[in-house]
Amino acid sequence: MAYSKRFADKELSEKLSEAGAVLICGPKACGKTETALQAAASVVRLDTDEQARIAMGVEPARVLQGARPRLLDEWQEFPGLWNRVRREVDEAKQDAQFILTGSANPGEKARRHSGAGRFSVLPMRPMSLFERGWSSGEARLADLFAGRPVSSSDVSAPLDELAEKILFGGWPGLLGKPLSRAIGFSRDYAALTAEVDISRVSEKRRDPAKVARLLQSLARNISTEAPVATLAADVRGAAGAFKDETAAGYLNALERLMIVENLPAWRAHIRSSATLRQQPKRHFADPSLACGILRLDTGRLLADLNFFGLLFESLVIRDLRIYAQANDGKVCHYRDSSGREVDAIVEAGSGDWLAVEVKLGVGAADAAAENLLKFAANIDTSKTSAPKTLAVITANGFAHRRPDGVQVVPLATLTA
Repeated sequence: MAYSKRFADKELSEKLSEAGAVLICGPKACGKTETALQAAASVVRLDTDEQARIAMGVEPARVLQGARPRLLDEWQEFPGLWNRVRREVDEAKQDAQFILTGSANPGEKARRHSGAGRFSVLPMRPMSLFERGWSSGEARLADLFAGRPVSSSDVSAPLDELAEKILFGGWPGLLGKPLSRAIGFSRDYAALTAEVDISRVSEKRRDPAKVARLLQSLARNISTEAPVATLAADVRGAAGAFKDETAAGYLNALERLMIVENLPAWRAHIRSSATLRQQPKRHFADPSLACGILRLDTGRLLADLNFFGLLFESLVIRDLRIYAQANDGKVCHYRDSSGREVDAIVEAGSGDWLAVEVKLGVGAADAAAENLLKFAANIDTSKTSAPKTLAVITANGFAHRRPDGVQVVPLATLTA
């Protein structure tokens, strides 16, 4: 199967020109290895190459020998490689020496030396709709950051098609596969996370049944600010004793696996006496995982349009994160004590930012635009810059600027 280009390709090339080693991190099966192979001159697969695994116990330096940049795939199988690569980069005094890929963030023991000045980190996620070939790319996030109007042809996809896109997710291995394969993939992913993966990155064995129930609670609370106590109570209801701090430990392990990627709260200066809330919103690396955990299919998704809307919001957040990263940016959310909230605040590396409301139906754009305008009026622009764009991202319709200045953008027209 031919390689599908990713935004990460350009990012990897840039990082290799600036650092001795690049760490590509992301959830299992998001395409890290294939992206790394496009830039690597040699590779060693530490999870499957038996000779390499033997060499790590006898003569670890041999594993680093090979044409540069050398790809060390699934490096976290041998955490000591972190410091060995650091020393090798120090000695070589050249960029583009190593690429490390892993489906778990390095633990504290592996970070005895931070790698600052030697390592650059490249987060990867599953594919966006544009990378998947499901977005026309007529509306660019870069234009929204610049305050330029965007336009597009009309999008009129039925909800069952959108449901299928959510069920498929952005997993490269599912390109060209039937929907039944995608549904089975997400269910197996959830099961293996509970049975095997979470204990692999933890200091101790985690109870698979409790992991599964925690995942179910996270899935039911997707795109919400459910606190740890709520999640822990869900698990306790079926499993007996399960302390809040235990739940926090389980969540930390899921974050290290990069399966859970919460959306942090945005910090800003506001004019009113309201206070900003700091609770993150709950999201998975891909909303298809929530579907797999809850064993959903197209019919079950369409039977609960409220939950469908939360999954659509999570789909938008996934794509915004990918497009924002391509613009050296990040994504947060906003909520204050008065109850006003904004689904996404997208900041570019330049400091420019935009505010986004997500609405499944085009008919909700009026209320969303009104909320965005009230939000923008409450920002203290003497301390925080004004937003470059206020936008409503929808499932259908066409990209355009409304008379009130708010832009409407169907997700299937958006790119970086």
